[in-house]
Amino acid sequence: MTKADIVQAVYTRLGGFSKKESADLVDLVFETMKETLGRGEKIKISGFGNFVLRDKRQRQGRNPQTGDPIVITERRVLNFKASQLLKQALNDDSPTPAADGKDGADLRGDSL
Repeated sequence: MTKADIVQAVYTRLGGFSKKESADLVDLVFETMKETLGRGEKIKISGFGNFVLRDKRQRQGRNPQTGDPIVITERRVLNFKASQLLKQALNDDSPTPAADGKDGADLRGDSL
């Protein structure tokens, strides 16, 4: 799904906005999220999940092609942790391999 798809979904589902207003609304939400994360704050969206910015320290690593040691610079990384409600919704809507009638273990590692 692209940003344009999200704009289209807002336009279609809410109905009271023009396409430009829908695009402005989506842009505003993303810009607000970006600014909030830029300040180092968490974003908690009830029923969806948490966006958390973490600072990673500088560390030693290896160039995978040559094996030479390299320094990996410090940086910020964005983590997303899905809420239990989102996880449940995703798992309830998708069939497991065992449920589709084919033989074999499912992807969770449970034995049949």
